[in-house]
Amino acid sequence: MTDYASIAKTIMDSLKLRVAPVAVCLTDTPPEGVPESAQPAAAGCVFWERGAQGGFVTSQKDHGNCAVGMYTHHMPLTTPAQQEDLNTCLKVFGDLGYVRPEDIPGIPVLKEEAKYVTYAPLASTPVPPSTVLLFANSRQSLAITEAVQQVEPGIPPALGRPACAVIPQAINTGKPALSLGCCGARAYLDVFTDDFALWALPGNRIADYAARIKVLADANTILPKCHELRRDDIAAGKSPSVNESLARLQGGK
Repeated sequence: MTDYASIAKTIMDSLKLRVAPVAVCLTDTPPEGVPESAQPAAAGCVFWERGAQGGFVTSQKDHGNCAVGMYTHHMPLTTPAQQEDLNTCLKVFGDLGYVRPEDIPGIPVLKEEAKYVTYAPLASTPVPPSTVLLFANSRQSLAITEAVQQVEPGIPPALGRPACAVIPQAINTGKPALSLGCCGARAYLDVFTDDFALWALPGNRIADYAARIKVLADANTILPKCHELRRDDIAAGKSPSVNESLARLQGGK
């Protein structure tokens, strides 16, 4: 059994996150004992914020107010109204030059239909997560970026609109992805302030990411102190070696 509570605590404590890591779990049937979503949502991204507070399961009908989110999650648009909403969105986006027709094939979409999506704090996820969402600022993202490059060598992609596309991107590829959000998600989510972005980490390796995040967050706490000492010394006309700066750091002088 994976100790998700311990993993979540490691991530929270290492990064000092404002919002708990959110498990996003895709299943063909609703998990036993998990309550259904009790509130309507203007968009599927709203469930991310709610999922940080407690677990619940959504079905496709719960996502019905967001045609774009249904599209990225490979949910069938079963009513004429939903299809009209998607067409209207695409027309407005096209007229604004926001999403051009040639941009649409590049938007990540889940390879398999999302029948049930459970959102929950990672610490208490009822089933193994398909992906884990982290709301992080730029300083926190520094440690996350360094960690994911060590676990999964390479440069994680940074996505723009729509923010919900980060979920299929991470699930389809099995690799981390960063979302800079979109105007819709930033309008619907209180947590998605201008200084925050969203990470999606593959759920099946979340323990590996957490372990490296801890190491790199610690390093990013210690190393700046050495750089600050060197900056002060050089500004004062000195030219210390790295060893001398490290000695100062260790001596607390």
